[in-house]
Amino acid sequence: MQINLITSNLGKVKEFKIIFGDSIKINHIEKEYRELRSDNPEEIAKEAAKRLSMQLQKPVVVEDSGLFIKALNDFPGTCSSYIHKRIGLKGIIKLMENVEDRTCYYKSAVSYCETGKEPVSFLGEEKGIVAEEIKGNNGFGHDPIFIPENSDKTYGEMQNCENLKRFRKIAVEKLKEYLLKGER
Repeated sequence: MQINLITSNLGKVKEFKIIFGDSIKINHIEKEYRELRSDNPEEIAKEAAKRLSMQLQKPVVVEDSGLFIKALNDFPGTCSSYIHKRIGLKGIIKLMENVEDRTCYYKSAVSYCETGKEPVSFLGEEKGIVAEEIKGNNGFGHDPIFIPENSDKTYGEMQNCENLKRFRKIAVEKLKEYLLKGER
């Protein structure tokens, strides 16, 4: 079995490959596309999957995720990639100066859509806290400032963090189960 994964993020491709193993092959399609503006990653992923499956005339998988920080009213949320490009990790750390409540969570929505059908979506979430400083060079995005629950290290400090991250893994494992069961 093979899926068409649309993303410009090679880190996501690596994580999908690890989770799928040999059971599902990935055809990576690197394509920029406009995203719906919404605070809900599931809504964004479903709309993109439906539109892209029609454009490409093939089944596709799209993932949207974000870092939601409680003290910042869930900012940067679904704008995480955009904010990362604009103010970076240093900007997030600056926004969190003198903030005691550093709780946050990563949320991932993975949507699968076959041409002419409605998309299906799978969610994953992982709680943690925002570090007080940037730590580590592993992973991508906000990994060097995200400390998962029951850890004292950021994902950026963890070797092979793509094997350890839970939020995307939960969503992708649900997709894997759905595809292998042939429920579509």
